[in-house]
Amino acid sequence: MTRPFLSILGTGHYVPERVLTNAELEKTIDTSDEWIRSRTGIRERRIAALGERTTDMGAEACRRALADAGLGVGDVDAIVAATITPDYPWPAAACVIQDKLGAKGAFALDVQAACSGFIFGLSAAEGLIATGAARRVLVVGAEKLSSITDWKDRNTCVLFGDGSGAVVVGPANGRARLMSVYQGSDGSMVPKLLQPGGGSVCPASAESVANGMHFLKMDGKEVFKFAVRIMGEASAEAVKRAGWKNEDVSLFIPHQANQRIIDAAAKFMGLPSERVFVNVDRYGNTSAASVPIALDEARRAGRIKDGDKLVMVAFGGGLTWGACAVQW
Repeated sequence: MTRPFLSILGTGHYVPERVLTNAELEKTIDTSDEWIRSRTGIRERRIAALGERTTDMGAEACRRALADAGLGVGDVDAIVAATITPDYPWPAAACVIQDKLGAKGAFALDVQAACSGFIFGLSAAEGLIATGAARRVLVVGAEKLSSITDWKDRNTCVLFGDGSGAVVVGPANGRARLMSVYQGSDGSMVPKLLQPGGGSVCPASAESVANGMHFLKMDGKEVFKFAVRIMGEASAEAVKRAGWKNEDVSLFIPHQANQRIIDAAAKFMGLPSERVFVNVDRYGNTSAASVPIALDEARRAGRIKDGDKLVMVAFGGGLTWGACAVQW
């Protein structure tokens, strides 16, 4: 595929008001603020309000991205939603978001690549635009991970939070052009990070609920080793495909899963800390919402300027990975 086909026209994000600190977690599980921060870099995360849905958060992020782009819902032809915590197993969360937005002229579909979902969603949107199936697309990552977190598991409950981020994309017009995308998957690693209950293998039952099969399960050590390797390698490949060198990267926006993983990826790329955007300390791991939240925050904080070269990268359940290069 000859690029660029796609430009980012606007960005937006939404996070719930409720802040859950490490100090609060100390009161309910055997952990400490020092233990969490030293191993993950996380000091707090956001938790959705009672009754607040994944699609509520996703729709709000979309509204903010549309406002940033100076566009209305009628200007969008498609909605691509990335999530592992849809309101329902089916239909697609994107269909619910479409209804909440009133975007009656847009078709809607979900992408399920866990924490890599936003990168995969951008790639899907690029394909839609390149083939003429859509002119403008909303790509949104939205997660309510608090709904699948086992709050008694000290190894996982400290890691995750809720939130959403979105972009409006359209044909490449010289602004924020997508220069390359690199994606991969390794299905042999499925058991390392998954939600075992709720599908056809383990349908919902009294037994599955009692055994906590509907909570997220993770082999932390194996996922950490994988992530430390793949985040750097995927980023370097995206840079290579864009025709850049690592030192050309103005800002590195990695998936916000763990500070140590972020540091390892930045070191692999040879990038100093001032070229790395980090908000894992405030939000924890928000899965598919992580990268678009960070992208929007970086823009609004003045960290992205015209002419900058950005790399965004993520890894997630599947196991999956994805990275892209964007010329702002």
